[in-house]
Amino acid sequence: MPPSLSLPYSLRPATADELVLAVAIDDAATLLFTEAGIVFDLAETHPFVIAEHERWQRAIEAKQLWFACHATDAATPTGFSALARAGDSAYLDQLCVLPEHGRRGVGSLLLETACARCKERGDSELWLTTYAHVPWNQPFYERHGFEVVPEIQCNAALRELLAEQRAVLPFPEQRVAMARKLA
Repeated sequence: MPPSLSLPYSLRPATADELVLAVAIDDAATLLFTEAGIVFDLAETHPFVIAEHERWQRAIEAKQLWFACHATDAATPTGFSALARAGDSAYLDQLCVLPEHGRRGVGSLLLETACARCKERGDSELWLTTYAHVPWNQPFYERHGFEVVPEIQCNAALRELLAEQRAVLPFPEQRVAMARKLA
């Protein structure tokens, strides 16, 4: 059972036609990275962006993309998480929260729920990739029990994800893999 927090937010699975909502949340959340000196300038037609959106659509179809919604407007998502597989490992493909809903526990709710869902389906750990130098990335995940894993210890699929990200994203040397034991 997913954890519950005393927040005015609830979670719901995305429906087949809601990819556009996830993309809008991601676009808004991405603007925060300019504060850390990171500018994402990939066009919607860039192969990396297209592949990312295709993964999120597959997560929607597999009932693995969840929206957080505020109690006052349950129809309008304020954040989302998308689960995928990286080889035989559970992988948090994305976690985003609209900036105006940040620092209210929404990201924690989405993350802890993703961990609970993975544990329920029998996964022993959850993996993700993130920036090491951004204050709200690696430290946030560390507070939730994730640890940086040396690339040599990652499976082939995770190493491939890191390589794809490092090939197109700014500050490639700062991309790291992290994992959390779920047992």
